[in-house]
Amino acid sequence: MMKSFRPALMTALVSLTAALAACGTTDAADPLAPTGPTGRVRFVNVITDTTRGRVNAILENVPFGVNLTYTQSTPITLAAPNTANYSPILAGSRTLVLKRTADTNTVVATIGFTVTGGQDQTIYATGGAGASAIGNYITTDDNALSATQARVRVVHLSPTAGAVDVFVTAPGADLAAATPTLSNVTVRSASAYLAVNPGTYQVRVVPAGTPPAGRAAAVAINVASLALVANTVRTIVAADNNVGGAPLRAFVLLDR
Repeated sequence: MMKSFRPALMTALVSLTAALAACGTTDAADPLAPTGPTGRVRFVNVITDTTRGRVNAILENVPFGVNLTYTQSTPITLAAPNTANYSPILAGSRTLVLKRTADTNTVVATIGFTVTGGQDQTIYATGGAGASAIGNYITTDDNALSATQARVRVVHLSPTAGAVDVFVTAPGADLAAATPTLSNVTVRSASAYLAVNPGTYQVRVVPAGTPPAGRAAAVAINVASLALVANTVRTIVAADNNVGGAPLRAFVLLDR
């Protein structure tokens, strides 16, 4: 089945390369050079099911990503030179179809969404553990840059964790003496963007409302070393492990 998929994938790569064109939209006069406003789109695989969790992403009938495993995003995973974090897509109502890489006749999920001109967004595929339904969570992304600071936010997609407090500190800082950087972040939510000075940080997540003395023992997610530089934007995604449940984890997306 992968042999039949590869020619279509090459078509998509040409589409992505040609002047940052949109990925094959049905109402574009020419899918390689659409006219009209575009927004930028990224897809991230957070499906907690090893059977359904390795997917090919099809955007408006054109391959958008292939063999995407847990925490992988597209279009950045496409072959060079198609390594942008986002892809421009013609504005309007769009459909993303996820199919099993091992059996492309099997549709894992169909996600409808709207592209707005001049707007960045990320589509996360979620769920799947214990044969649960595959869902999605979509964020609007603000990728404005700061010449002197880094910008970072947290997207919370770990149902096992529940509501959490997030601490962004110097590495090794005492959590008992720290103030939560983000308080009571609920599941399936995105925090506001934080502007931070360039440097190396530690990001720790504990259940919301954990008393100061109990925080060190209650850390559910620990990013021990996160280097942030000026003029960049990052998203930290809090998630379950690849089959659901603990141990919980986090991964970092390079937005800009």
